Amino acid sequence: MTIRHFGRRRAGVAVLGLVAMLTLGACSGGSSVNAGGTTGGGPTEAPSATAKPASVALTPAAGAGDVAPGEPAKVSVTNGTIGSVTLANSDGKQVQGQPSADKKSWSTTEDLGYGKTYNWSGQATGEDGKPVQISGSFTTVKPRRQMQGSLNVGDDQEYGIAMPIALTFPSAVKDKAAVERALSVETTPKTEGSWAWLNGDTSVHWRPKEYYQPNTKVTVTANLYGVSMGDGTYGKQDVSAKFTIGRSQIVKGNTQEHTMQVIRDGQQVMDFPVSYGLDSDPGRVTHSGVHVVMSKHATYSMSNPRYNYTDVNVPWAVRISNNGEFIHGLAASIWAQGKKNISHGCLNLSPKNAKTYYDSVLPGDPVEITGSTQQLGSKDGDYNDWTYDWAAWTKLSALSA
Repeated sequence: MTIRHFGRRRAGVAVLGLVAMLTLGACSGGSSVNAGGTTGGGPTEAPSATAKPASVALTPAAGAGDVAPGEPAKVSVTNGTIGSVTLANSDGKQVQGQPSADKKSWSTTEDLGYGKTYNWSGQATGEDGKPVQISGSFTTVKPRRQMQGSLNVGDDQEYGIAMPIALTFPSAVKDKAAVERALSVETTPKTEGSWAWLNGDTSVHWRPKEYYQPNTKVTVTANLYGVSMGDGTYGKQDVSAKFTIGRSQIVKGNTQEHTMQVIRDGQQVMDFPVSYGLDSDPGRVTHSGVHVVMSKHATYSMSNPRYNYTDVNVPWAVRISNNGEFIHGLAASIWAQGKKNISHGCLNLSPKNAKTYYDSVLPGDPVEITGSTQQLGSKDGDYNDWTYDWAAWTKLSALSA
């Protein structure tokens, strides 16, 4: 995961705040202002009768207050060009910026700070040859609180074809639409997907409509710095990540047949006998639905006080839900594997078979379970994204209306 702090450069140009159109004029004494801001004497050609004075626009407008600092500040000139321009805070520190090739605009290339006053200075020259001063000031907002989001995916990592992207905040987001507009996902090849707000509006997830194609390249960007999240809360910093989707691998398990097949790139590569959760107990039955591999552990300590066991160490454990469901090895249940469901919700394999599966796993692999009396749902942990059909999923976007 890449975290970009205050002071990053921006390549793009956007309009921030209100625009004030200032038309200023003064006698030039026959001198002109070049692109570097220096003046030169000597004879100049007389302006034509139709030459116009420069018109300067500032964004945000001169005198603006409570400006969100995440977007660039900009000067633009019509009927002339910019000779020199500076934007500095009250301590005199200049903000980095870049003029356009035609010298008709200038934009900041680094973020502004929160709770700062900024002052413009500089000069433009109109078509009439007369200089126009660039001046004015504005003040950025002072947040009541700054909030940071964290991604569940990391740079240069490889994930399975069902991997959701999750951006999680420490508390609920009030202005979900503003946050969602600051998010983007780029994929190669192009992949249809959508954001959805989950977990009491503390997390927003992106998933594709269908499983990713293998080897898809994904870039997720959250330009949160300067974004108003509601109730005086603003984004603390931007986050982004670039990752790759690996091969296709799907687990297909049937609780009534007591089997688990592993399908890799369309070919069955494993077929193991399994003992699933006890069917007669709703608290133990394995849930049907599309699970997603979340993590894997060479050994894992299992505890369930409700069923009177703690610190039971199992080998080759692959977490597929936050409700306690794993695929793992358990020698003590080999007698039931392929014949009877006796577990407390996990998929029990022999240690040998569990190791074979464990070695093949990527986070984000789908695990499709059928046959049980209980369905995986929104209360079964963080990666319940695939329990929604596409129409229901897209309605969870703050921009769906």
